[in-house]
Amino acid sequence: MSHYSPDILKVRREAIRWHLLSAINLSRPVGIYTEALLPIVQSVYVDATHQEIRRELDYLEAREMCAIVRDPLDRWSVDLTRTGIDFVEYTIDAQPGVARPRITQG
Repeated sequence: MSHYSPDILKVRREAIRWHLLSAINLSRPVGIYTEALLPIVQSVYVDATHQEIRRELDYLEAREMCAIVRDPLDRWSVDLTRTGIDFVEYTIDAQPGVARPRITQG
């Protein structure tokens, strides 16, 4: 991916974060493993990798939008935090770093 411009990579990262949050929201209340998230993201970005998913989940965890449980076999189970739920449900303002679509009807 190094042949893409920094702007394209930024758009990709932010879009992947939104897709991850949306997919994790659908898995509530049980959470979801990263193995199940990869094909969801690959439906948009065919060349997405497991490492890329983990990197963006790590970012979302640092932003307190998701919680990750890392088991001894290095499997990650992910669930949304209250902030993540509020963000996905549009009850809090958009935050930089995640490409949440705007609501255009209302």
